Amino acid sequence: MREMFPLVAKDALVRRNGRVLVGPIDLQLEGKGTTIVIGPNGAGKTTLLKMLHGIMRMNGGSLDWGCAREEAQRRQAFVFQSPVMMRRSVVDNIAYPLQLAGTARKDARAQAADWAARISLGDALDRPATRLSGGERQKLALARALIRKPDVLFLDEPCASLDGRATREIEDILKQAAAEGTRLIMSTHNMGQAQRLADEVLFVLHGRIHEFSPAAAFFAGPQTSQAQAFLNGDIVE
Repeated sequence: MREMFPLVAKDALVRRNGRVLVGPIDLQLEGKGTTIVIGPNGAGKTTLLKMLHGIMRMNGGSLDWGCAREEAQRRQAFVFQSPVMMRRSVVDNIAYPLQLAGTARKDARAQAADWAARISLGDALDRPATRLSGGERQKLALARALIRKPDVLFLDEPCASLDGRATREIEDILKQAAAEGTRLIMSTHNMGQAQRLADEVLFVLHGRIHEFSPAAAFFAGPQTSQAQAFLNGDIVE
């Protein structure tokens, strides 16, 4: 297989109902580490992630992976802020991506059971996934995304409505995934989380990339007054 990276966006633009949601964007992402996307509500973080993932149609510019687009799509996954639970058991929800890819049901369920144990749902294999708590649903969605060992995982504020314990559990899973080589591109509103996870930071404002720098440099001293104000907790418009 060819390397997926770099991921290169040139003049990439998303427009809906005559309004520009994101862009134009010029961006190059390399193949290692964790990129954390931050910015005020409505800045375009979710749209940017969906555009990079390929599930939101662009209205201009280009987006190119290091490999063919079809191959890139097969090798990545996306975890939404409010994940959809299929009307199946926990184990069958987690196993679904493997079965979809052709893995035998028995083998897929065995791997899913291992993942359920990793996310502290090993005693809930046969529980309907729709009855899980918010934190449990998010952990299930993460396991369902990671079970195929994607090269790239996009995450849209996966801990937005979770308590501290569930957030810590998900961060531990993400750190392990990154250590095992999965490239993470994730938005968050939690600056503590951003500092714990980020190798590099994308600060998005008004649908544009306002800053892009290594995490240590960004948190030590942003280059713009808007980014500094955002880190200070001020309202940025």
